[in-house]
Amino acid sequence: MTTTEPTAPVPAEPGPPVAKGDAPAPRPAPAPARERTGGVLNVFSHGMLVLWAFMVVMPLLWAVMTSFKNDRSIFSSPWALPDRLHFENWARAWTDANMSGYFLNTVLVVGFSLVGTLVLGSMAAYVLARFDFPGNRLIYYLFIGGMSFPIMLALVPLFYVVNNMGLLNTIHGLILVYIAYSLPFTVFFLTAFFRTLPNSIAEAAFVDGASHSRTFFQIMLPMAKPGLISVGIFNFLGQWNQYMLPTVLNTDPDKRVLTQGLVQLAVSQGYKGDWSGLFAGLVMAMLPVLAAYIIFQRQVVQGLTAGALK
Repeated sequence: MTTTEPTAPVPAEPGPPVAKGDAPAPRPAPAPARERTGGVLNVFSHGMLVLWAFMVVMPLLWAVMTSFKNDRSIFSSPWALPDRLHFENWARAWTDANMSGYFLNTVLVVGFSLVGTLVLGSMAAYVLARFDFPGNRLIYYLFIGGMSFPIMLALVPLFYVVNNMGLLNTIHGLILVYIAYSLPFTVFFLTAFFRTLPNSIAEAAFVDGASHSRTFFQIMLPMAKPGLISVGIFNFLGQWNQYMLPTVLNTDPDKRVLTQGLVQLAVSQGYKGDWSGLFAGLVMAMLPVLAAYIIFQRQVVQGLTAGALK
């Protein structure tokens, strides 16, 4: 019977000392394919946004720069900076072309129609969003159908309706038409927004004895401020730039709005053309819209995203 003697373990080769508690650093894993694809998409999307911003901002800057040039510089060096700031272009457009009167008429029409649209649209949207009654969905779909109805088909009957009511060539007649034109989108937008507001606050107000009107105006309407600002900006843009409706319903030269004034300024010079004054008037019409969006851009984003969060 043979016995096998145990062999001594072979000592390991000496290596670098390892501190107590330290572990060897793991080898970095390669980035997954999804992350690499996402990085490429982010670069592409950011590049497209930069390109889009360039395409939007450059025409605006060029129009502002051109409004301070004279007519000769506009055609001889359209991309060069003006030799000096010709503020007389703005003064000529404001006074000689009666842009001041057109501007005042536009402020009156858009101001009153915007307030009326927001008040009536928010009341209708609140009822459609919060109360169940027979015909609720039918009324809601009628408002949605008004969004898809082309205004071109309604111009002729609308002209006769406004004329029979004695509102043709009047400021208040144009205000009423603007309100009716903007209500479908306003009701559609605010109905979805009011549905996202919590019911508990309104129920607590009813328990405390508040009426429906008080609950709406003092509690629910302030909570809907982001949505009101968002839809107000969209309505302001559409009503300020509206040209078809005032052209058909407002032919009085003393009651023209700003879009009609720009067209009149473009065609009234015959073959000469006051291009510097035209660009000055164009910038005058553009600045209020641009200023309104810059001031309320945060509220616009909050209003657009609030409907997706509940």
